[in-house]
Amino acid sequence: MDIKAKIEELVEKVKSDKDFAAKFKADPIKAVEGVLGVDLPDDKIKDIIDGVKAKVNLDNLGDKLGGIADKIGDLFNKD
Repeated sequence: MDIKAKIEELVEKVKSDKDFAAKFKADPIKAVEGVLGVDLPDDKIKDIIDGVKAKVNLDNLGDKLGGIADKIGDLFNKD
């Protein structure tokens, strides 16, 4: 199993599927096992969950920083 690819798959699912995002937030172990279709040891699942959370947080931070940069740019581009 390519863990990195599974993390990317889960990140996309969290971002695009609000129901899955809610399930992931409420019980990440069950949510991940449901997508993977495999019952992995909790330490392996935890590594995947941590990877997904880190990636989602970094992506959200990038979106926020981009929004801030746009607002700052707007301030300087006013006529």
